[in-house]
Amino acid sequence: MSTDLTIALAVLAGMLALFVSNRWRLDLVALVGLLALVLTGVITTTEAVAGFSDPVVLMIAGLFVVGAGLFRTGVADAMGRQVEVLAGGSTARLTAVVMLVTAVLSGLLSSTGTVAVMLPVVLAIARRRGISPSLLLMPVAYAALLGGMLTLIGTPPNLIVSGQLVQSGMAGFGFFSFLAPGLVMLLIGMAYMLLLGRLLLPERQAESESRGRSDPEWIELFAQYGLNEQLQQLRVPRGSLLAAADVSSSELRSRFGVTVLAIASTTARGRFVRKAEPGTMIRDEDDLYVVGRSGAIAGVVERFGLRVVAERAELPASLLLVDAVVPPRSAFIGRTLRQLRLHSGAGVTVLAQRTAGSEELLLDLDRPLAAGDALLLTGSPRALRETARSRHDLVLLEDLQEDGSERAHRAPVAIAIMLAMMALMTTGLVSNVIAVMLAAVALVISGCVRIEEAYRSINFEAVVLIAAILPMATALDKTGGLAIASEALMSASGQFGPLAVMAVLFVFTAGLSQVISNTATTVLVAPVALQAALALEVSPYAMLMTIAIAASSAFATPVASPVNTLVLSAGGYRFMDFVRVGVPLQVVMLLATLAVVPLLFPL
Repeated sequence: MSTDLTIALAVLAGMLALFVSNRWRLDLVALVGLLALVLTGVITTTEAVAGFSDPVVLMIAGLFVVGAGLFRTGVADAMGRQVEVLAGGSTARLTAVVMLVTAVLSGLLSSTGTVAVMLPVVLAIARRRGISPSLLLMPVAYAALLGGMLTLIGTPPNLIVSGQLVQSGMAGFGFFSFLAPGLVMLLIGMAYMLLLGRLLLPERQAESESRGRSDPEWIELFAQYGLNEQLQQLRVPRGSLLAAADVSSSELRSRFGVTVLAIASTTARGRFVRKAEPGTMIRDEDDLYVVGRSGAIAGVVERFGLRVVAERAELPASLLLVDAVVPPRSAFIGRTLRQLRLHSGAGVTVLAQRTAGSEELLLDLDRPLAAGDALLLTGSPRALRETARSRHDLVLLEDLQEDGSERAHRAPVAIAIMLAMMALMTTGLVSNVIAVMLAAVALVISGCVRIEEAYRSINFEAVVLIAAILPMATALDKTGGLAIASEALMSASGQFGPLAVMAVLFVFTAGLSQVISNTATTVLVAPVALQAALALEVSPYAMLMTIAIAASSAFATPVASPVNTLVLSAGGYRFMDFVRVGVPLQVVMLLATLAVVPLLFPL
């Protein structure tokens, strides 16, 4: 083994360890690995930066803009709202329709964006029909992953395996090359969820659902976050230290851990209730609607001489409560509620938080937020929408969209541009990367998406990750590492034929995708699959299609894919729920791949 290969393997091992530890962002790990390869002389500077000009990287960036155009014009939301119209009265039919609509959207847009669209829609349907969200949200996540198998642009692994073919001098996969195997996997996945999966899914009811459906919705939300006995109504007597102070300077929240939701005042015109903003003044004889632990509220009552009007108060009807989930790409991740200052800066108050995958309910202003955390918010619809920033920083679990998007009239234009892009990619009149860039530019020029929104829509973590990790494949090829990996694969399974090699590749790719990015996994495994196909003297298309399907089979853990993380808290799932439902589905996908792919792409 040469020195360069030893260095390359050591760098790869270090990157994989950091990927699994999740201590650093994926793109940062990839950049550190890239720099290590350059500084040790394993690859040249030209080889190191080649990934940033790779057509696959540019296509993925452009597709984020295309997706933003369809989101901003309301196309995606309109499709999501058709679910209940098509679903009928059966829960099984509802599950099937939800999965089908999600898969179609995911085949054209990002899977994470699709789930962000479907979450509030599905939760609203579940509430209206009295169905546990846990029966519907995992099927939504799985459908988003299965939908990514339908088209060339459905998910980055599809683009990567196609790019691997092109880089090797062969014709890449076409736009609809994935449609036939993807449809088979989708139908099998839907059948699994409707027959076996529904028996394995947990049916968790919120505490409030046992109370009866006549209870106000705020009681249901308070019960879910453990606040059902923490809302009290306090009166400020004359002479209290709180009188003539505003909500912010009183330090009730920052110092004492008690949040003021609303203030009720009595004037000559009658009694009125107003939301408690940071600058809202507190006057004599005002009633404060507060949330906090009983000990904290008791301490505030004693310190400021307040009078308890109701230990279990009713929430004023004018207050809007919404729960939300922190998505994997959120700028809130790693920051505390105190640092975000949502209350004073955005007019949004966080009342409670729930750690992803945990039953622990708490409000800790100094705990860094993580992907999948659930938050209970109050604020005006406009403030909540601005805070969510079109689902980039928060995914609201209730639809607060105004009646008709401000750019809904441009929806036909966005659809036409999308169809034109697909036609260009199918006919090959221009290269795929040019077709995507033309669509992205057309969406901006036509006003479907503003230029600043276009840049903000790009997931630069994913773009940089791919661009920085592609040179690792170059390093392994240059140092002979790919040849060694291919030989090891052949010696282990090659004697049993191509199907055995496909099975090993599927298991390895799907398994590694449960703990690190499926994009990074595909970049590393695709060259090995290509080398194995050449060594076996069989068509590489079946091998690389196997890699693409396996990379999208991220069903078995809540951290295997951002879509799994998104539904984790909203569905009340635990880690083992994904293992119990997802592992059998992955076995089914493996068997289906071995049966279907060789028929569609003869070896």
